[in-house]
Amino acid sequence: MSRFNIQKHFQAVQPLFALSKHIKSGTLEPALIELVLMRVSQINGCAYCLDMHSKDARAAGETEQRLYVLAGWREAPFYSERERAAFDWAEALTRLVPGNPVPDALYEEASRHFNEKELVELTLLVANINTWNRINLAAHTVAGDYKPGMFG
Repeated sequence: MSRFNIQKHFQAVQPLFALSKHIKSGTLEPALIELVLMRVSQINGCAYCLDMHSKDARAAGETEQRLYVLAGWREAPFYSERERAAFDWAEALTRLVPGNPVPDALYEEASRHFNEKELVELTLLVANINTWNRINLAAHTVAGDYKPGMFG
């Protein structure tokens, strides 16, 4: 059961929507964006965001296979090196480790696949979805009613 309806407080979350819009108008591929949003939401266990981003990804042409296997991306052959670098980066930023939150080797690998602007956009994407995950988990936002493109 929902605790509070975050949609009733649209003004409070407007900066998060603005950040999402900025990222989506940037240089990262739409398919990569949706996969990263899915992967972070898997880690955080946010059913509302998983429902939303799986629907948006499918509407944008993502395959069922890649969505179903995303949690096991390291063992799956159908993700590009760029996607793998993005998933690794996203996981590190989502599961911060005290003392060595983002190892230099991981940054170097990500930098091989993303220029500086793209890496900033990817970092903002991960920070934004982590925030949305936490809001929806705190609110107990119920999954299932989202329609693709509902929030822009």
